[in-house]
Parts: sequence; structure tokens; C-alpha cells
Amino acid sequence: MTGAEDTEILVIGAGLAGLTAAYILQQAGHHVRVLEGAARIGGRIHSACPLGDAHERVDLGPTWVWPKWQPVVAKWLEDLSVPQFDQYDQGDGILDGYGPTPYRQFLPGQDGISRIRGGPSSIIDALFLRLAPDTVVLKTKVAAIEPTVTGLQATTAEGRTYTAGRIILAAPLRVITEQIDIPGLPKDLLHCMQTTPTWMAQQAKVVASFKKPFWRGAGLSGRVASRQGPLVEIHDHTPADATFAALFGFVGWPPEVRASDPDGLKTAIRNQISRCFGEEAERPEDLLVQDWSTERLICSTADLMGPPAHPDVGPDLLRHCHLGGRLWLAVSETADVSPGLIEGALNAGETAAERLRSSLSA
Repeated sequence: MTGAEDTEILVIGAGLAGLTAAYILQQAGHHVRVLEGAARIGGRIHSACPLGDAHERVDLGPTWVWPKWQPVVAKWLEDLSVPQFDQYDQGDGILDGYGPTPYRQFLPGQDGISRIRGGPSSIIDALFLRLAPDTVVLKTKVAAIEPTVTGLQATTAEGRTYTAGRIILAAPLRVITEQIDIPGLPKDLLHCMQTTPTWMAQQAKVVASFKKPFWRGAGLSGRVASRQGPLVEIHDHTPADATFAALFGFVGWPPEVRASDPDGLKTAIRNQISRCFGEEAERPEDLLVQDWSTERLICSTADLMGPPAHPDVGPDLLRHCHLGGRLWLAVSETADVSPGLIEGALNAGETAAERLRSSLSA
């Protein structure tokens, strides 16, 4: 072993649910440590600055929130002072693959659909800045959790141990079952975790950046619905200040096809954008592809075995404590509202933190 550390509460995973739980518990006066296996915080929330650090970020993970219909999101955006703006959806969309050539067609939008200034990473940043210094430890992948006389012990892949009175597991459920050895978990809980799909696990998201949103001047919303692909849908992703422009889309090619020809995928994406939006779209300033199926801390082997699926609200078992009241789960798929979405992650972090607090005061 390479050393040990004691703490009151250990959170494993620095995605949105994990950071939310850690923040709530620290605000309540508890000593919390967060271990993250990746080299960054955020989990499935991820962003990039395609044209340099002076520009606003684009989203490589989830983008949208619906504060009008999602009270948990509305509350957290207000509490963290994170501003939002409406998703641009003015003008016609484009239908691609529904005829010999793409053609314009009005596509109705979603009521209340919004984006966050700086992307959802702004929520991650706001939570992180409110945590005590050195709360989060990166590049620390937990490989095992086992009981001790007074609590639980987490052992990392490098052999370092962390002991805690309580642990919150804030990682995708299938990843936990495949990558973390936890003796003593009930069989019905393991089955539920193994059969809960990880939202976004198979997805690949693409962002194409341009100097200006030329499609808006042509009376287009930036939306594309496509049967031809490789992007099955495209949306305007221009930042609120419009210092540059962007389109984002979801890749319809399955993971194994994407992996076999990444350069061919980018060429096909450029061809599709040009086919739908004309000559001005032929040469994006930047083209980013985030393939979540290659992220081992996000996408499990089980997620790759079947078609992508959105999780339903799971049983209360996912929100109960385990291992003698010392282990809790908190990831968007455990939420009892909006599982898999940003609101689900916030809800899951809140639920685990509040129930853990109640167990400590009982």
C-alpha cells in the first residue's frame, strides 16, 4: 500500500451528482473528500474552447435544461448564480435524407428549452469553487470498497487506501459493477445496477465552429433532422454573445463503425453540413468529436452490448443506503426525476446527501 487517509464522508466521482452531494454535506459541516478517476472534474459534463481560451466554451456532453419545467434545475441555477438563455430555434429547419436533396421545413421546438452561459460546465465550476480547497483528488480510480470496524475502506488502483464512515458512489451504475469490487452488495441491487443503461454512454457528439452563424441570415434555425447522416440531428450551438458560431449534432454511426474510420467520420460530417447549409459550411474553423463510448469511466462493456437506451426512474432500492447504512449511490440514473439528465444528477446528489445527513443525526 502507498499510504492511507481517513475522512468522515468519501464521495467517489466528481461529476455533477458527486459535486452536488459534496457541496451540500460540506455546507452542513461535514468533512468530505472527493475521489475522481479522470484527470478532470465534471464526468459526462465536458466542454472545450474550440477557437482558443478567449472564446466561450462549447458543450461536448449534455447541453439543454428546461428550467420552466425542471424546478430542481431552476433552483440550482439561481442558487449558484449561473445564467441561462433560450436555445436558438428561429426559422426553418432542414430535412436531410427525406428526398433527393435536403429541403427546408419548419420544425417545432420544445417549450422552455434553454442553454447555460458557458455550458453546463458553469454549474460544475460554480460547485467546485464553493468546495473547501483540496477537496477533490483527481486521477484516483477506486478499485475496491470493503467494510472496516468503523466504516468503509476504498482502495485505489495504485494501492492507496481511504477510510470513511460513509461513502457515496457517484459513478455510472454499470461502471461500478464492472470496475469496483464491493463484497456484500445485495443481489437485487447488483441486478438493478447492471440492467440500468448509462445515458449518453454510446453517444458521440460533434461541434463544428464557424466565424458567424450564417444560417440565421438565411432564415434557418440550424436544426437538421436526418435519415442519411452521419449526424442524425443538428442544432444551433452559437454562444450567447455570438463571438463565434457553432452547430452541434449527434452521430448515428454505431461505436464500432466510428472507431474503425475516425477520419472518414469527420469527412462525412463536413460533407453533410455542407450538403445541408451550403458552401459557407464547407470548412468549419474547428470540428470536435467527443465519443463517449471510448470513455472507460463512463461507458461500460454492458452499455456497448445492446442498443442505446434512456433510463427510466428506477426502484427505491437505488436510493436506499447499503452495507449497514454506510454506502449510498448518487448518479443521474438513480434520480426519481429526470433520470439521465442534468436535473437528474442534481436530484441524485441532493437525495443522497440529505438522506446521509439524516442517517448521521438519527
